[in-house]
Amino acid sequence: MQRAAQPRPVADDPILLPLPMTQPPSPPPRARTPRSTGRVTLDDVAQAAGVSPITVSRALRGARSVAPHLVEQVRQAAVALGYVPNLAARSLASSRSQSVAVLVPLLSNQLFVNLLEAAQTVFMQAGYQTLLGVTHYRPEEEQRLLQIHTAQRPAGLLLTGFDHTPATRELIAQSGIPCVHMMELAPGEPELPCVGFSQTDAGRDITRHLLARGRRRIAFAAAQLDPRAMMRAEGYRQVMREAACYDAGLECLDAQPSSMALGGRMFERLMAERPDVDAIFFCNDDLAHGALLAAQRMGVAVPQRVAMAGFNDLEGSDLMLPPLTSVRTPRVEVGQQAAQMLLALIEGEPLEPVQVDLGFEVVVRQST
Repeated sequence: MQRAAQPRPVADDPILLPLPMTQPPSPPPRARTPRSTGRVTLDDVAQAAGVSPITVSRALRGARSVAPHLVEQVRQAAVALGYVPNLAARSLASSRSQSVAVLVPLLSNQLFVNLLEAAQTVFMQAGYQTLLGVTHYRPEEEQRLLQIHTAQRPAGLLLTGFDHTPATRELIAQSGIPCVHMMELAPGEPELPCVGFSQTDAGRDITRHLLARGRRRIAFAAAQLDPRAMMRAEGYRQVMREAACYDAGLECLDAQPSSMALGGRMFERLMAERPDVDAIFFCNDDLAHGALLAAQRMGVAVPQRVAMAGFNDLEGSDLMLPPLTSVRTPRVEVGQQAAQMLLALIEGEPLEPVQVDLGFEVVVRQST
């Protein structure tokens, strides 16, 4: 049996080799400079505004050393060019965070929403991010939030009021992070930066107004019972004692959160338990709004039978029936100036003054 013949290799069989390159490989693309990306730089803003780059940087950070007309000049140029600060690069260059922590008690209260929006606008224009925390009026919750925030080393802290735990006070002092307080003053600690007004004086003035209207059996109705509400209560008590009209039975205090519904219930309770009451000072406008609605349901004439006054002059108070007399508090200005003060501290600029009293205004309307 013959074997099948094995195929012989062919000497000239083609061998597949890589094709020779006809062109040298293209060099890798060069990294584009910021200007080639179309990104507007600090130098561009400086040139458009006719100032130096350092002036642009200081103006956008809110530094007080820059004249107001130059700040406006820089901001207009930045807006016109669409300049967006490079926060990551700035943080690396300065070894400092570009965020600030802002703690407020509640976001369901329009007062703190207005304050927060005002502060955030200032920080945003200066290139800082706002880190928000809500304390719910609980000092222990504020302490936990500050422990979280300070661990992230923010550039600054903006806090509402002075109702801190001892651990919080120690944490703020040991952190070395610039801190500004809002909505209150601290006359006993003149070195403590803060922006606000005297809650006690405001309570005194609105009570004096009710007395001037001929009212003598003036009730005080408060919810939440946070330190600022109790400062207003103290102002009320001082003036009522001076007028020999103070009656502890005319205080209606409830630790529940402030609301229109609670205000309505407070009014019903006062009318049932103290029918001799001829005026009520509510520690917040939403309580007074609920009371005015309850008075309409019950057929109680305001202000003929009982006068009513609120506090904070929240949106809608001038639209109530009748329009509500209230204490107008400068919450937007507090947010703005507290944020500007914190930026100055971050930049190491001296504060003058250290404590800013923005005052308040008693707005008289038909409810009194």
